[in-house]
Amino acid sequence: MKRVTGIGGVFLKARDPASLQAWYKTHLGIDVQTWGGAAFRWTDDAGKPVGGTTAWSIGDGTYFAPSTSSFMVNYRVADLHGLLAALRDEGCEVLDTTDESEFGKFGWVMDPEGNKVELWQPPDGQ
Repeated sequence: MKRVTGIGGVFLKARDPASLQAWYKTHLGIDVQTWGGAAFRWTDDAGKPVGGTTAWSIGDGTYFAPSTSSFMVNYRVADLHGLLAALRDEGCEVLDTTDESEFGKFGWVMDPEGNKVELWQPPDGQ
């Protein structure tokens, strides 16, 4: 079974999300949107879109719970439920909650350092 197939997003925790968003926008040119982040569209070497996106955002970090880390990475996966079952069988700390929406299927596992890892199966065709 394929496990991680790419990075779907990077999420940063900030004491002052609005100020940090402004810093990234001003100094690194990231087009921070009203939802607190940006979507980087995937392209080939010629700049042609290839049908994927990596999300990047800054927030207060409450979404990272139970982790207290200052970041969370979202990894793309091909079979969320299969991977979660395999991780449970391997003794990993898989969180009980999953989420399914028009954005895809989401599940979470804690790594040995206490970082919450988000696993995302995009909707079909993405």
